[in-house]
Amino acid sequence: MRTRTVAALTVALLIPASLFMLALLVRNFTPLPFKVTDAAQQIVAWYSARMWTLWVFLLALPTTVMASGAATLRYKNEDLPRIWRGLLTVVTLAAGGILAIVVLHMMAN
Repeated sequence: MRTRTVAALTVALLIPASLFMLALLVRNFTPLPFKVTDAAQQIVAWYSARMWTLWVFLLALPTTVMASGAATLRYKNEDLPRIWRGLLTVVTLAAGGILAIVVLHMMAN
């Protein structure tokens, strides 16, 4: 698969988990207007009301992003232009961070 396609897919697959993590941070942030924190709370409530969203958006998609990003970086590293290598590295590390947060939270409960 082409590098640009892999980079675009990894970014697209990580958007739902990133949105949830951002909503978690914003919902309790006091200096923001009420409408922003209320919207963030609605996003968190939507995710938590549906059990499949937690498994798919917070576990399956970041795992897929991390695996495909790491494989692309591992096997096509010398063929990658610098910008795509950087984007894939950032997205892969972000997916790993999201997975770490979710798994640690699951282990704590």
